[in-house]
Parts: sequence; C-alpha cells; structure tokens
Amino acid sequence: MASFPQPFYQWRPHPWHGLETGPQPPEIVTAYIEISPRDVVKYEVDKQTGYTVLDRLQSGSSSPPTLYGLIPRTYCADRVAALSPEVQVADGDPLDICVISERPIDRAEILITSRVLGGLRMIDGGEADDKIIAVVHGDPVWDGVDQLSEVPRSMVQRLTHYFLTYKSHPGKPQEVTVPEVYGREHAGAVIEASIADYREAFGSGG
Repeated sequence: MASFPQPFYQWRPHPWHGLETGPQPPEIVTAYIEISPRDVVKYEVDKQTGYTVLDRLQSGSSSPPTLYGLIPRTYCADRVAALSPEVQVADGDPLDICVISERPIDRAEILITSRVLGGLRMIDGGEADDKIIAVVHGDPVWDGVDQLSEVPRSMVQRLTHYFLTYKSHPGKPQEVTVPEVYGREHAGAVIEASIADYREAFGSGG
C-alpha cells in the first residue's frame, strides 16, 4: 500500500491561515500568489473558504506589472495602522505582496519564497493598505539587489500607477494615495507589525 509523504494534509490548508509566513521573516517570506501580470480582473483569496474568487471586473485596462498576492499569517490592524500617520485603521486583510521575477510567471495560486526589498505605503479609503515589494528568492538576475532603491525607477512607478488606478471608476473621486515608497528596513517593520496583529487576532497557531 502506498504511503503519503509527511506532513500530509487531509484537506488543503487555508492559504492565509494554514501556511507559514516564511523561512526567515521579515527578510524572506512566503508569497501566496493571487494574480499574475496576465490577469486583467481582480482575484483574491476568500477569507472563509480559502479558495480564490473573482473579486471584481476592473473598469480599466491595466494589469499588475508583477505577481501579486498575500503573506500568510499576517493581518493589517492596529500595529500596521500605527505606521501610517494619516490614518487610524488598517484594511483588516492579510498583508499584500508584489513579487518581481526575471522569468515570466503566468500562474496564480502558487507559493513563492520571496526576499523583501521595500514597499509602498498606500492609503485606500482612509485605511492603511501597504504593498510589500520583493523578488523571487534566488532569482539569478535580482539576487544582488538588496534595496528597493536599486530596482529600476520605472518598475516602481508602474507598480505605484497600478495601485493608484486599479480601483478607478469614471466620474468617481480617487480614494487611493501612495504617500511614500520605503525601503527594506521599514518593510520589515510593517511585516513584523502584521505578524503581531495576526497573533493577537487569531493566535500563534493560525
């Protein structure tokens, strides 16, 4: 009789609660990818079931310039909000992450070990909604890059433009701002805050 490898999960683990944050957070984290650069609609993990659902049909034509997803066992609440002086609350979601890869990756619902470079301090509808920016850990092209300031400016501008416009609707006021682009040290503080927020809300065992 065949035996299952260890550990064996009878059911698929929840991408948010059932996976590890990463091998060495906040420097190296796990990214669960929800959207690839080919996607022109918004997908996200359903908090209840853990399955990827269609969140919305975007009114614009932009697609994310990088892979985009979440960091497991993180939660944006009071500690994350405290790092954005303009707001009092965070969005109550897992922490978002954008992953840069030299080779095209057009699949979602995959796990990528990612090395953190920095992030975007984003405010969406009066709530902190940070976007961590990372590269694929061990990527042969990006392996020597240690800070977001070393990434081509155009790439960061494309990411910023995507998030400034991905919720835009004709005739409606813009609710998204990006007051700051930050480096690895502050990104680490945001990740650590989101891990602490998660533990307070859900416990250390997920």
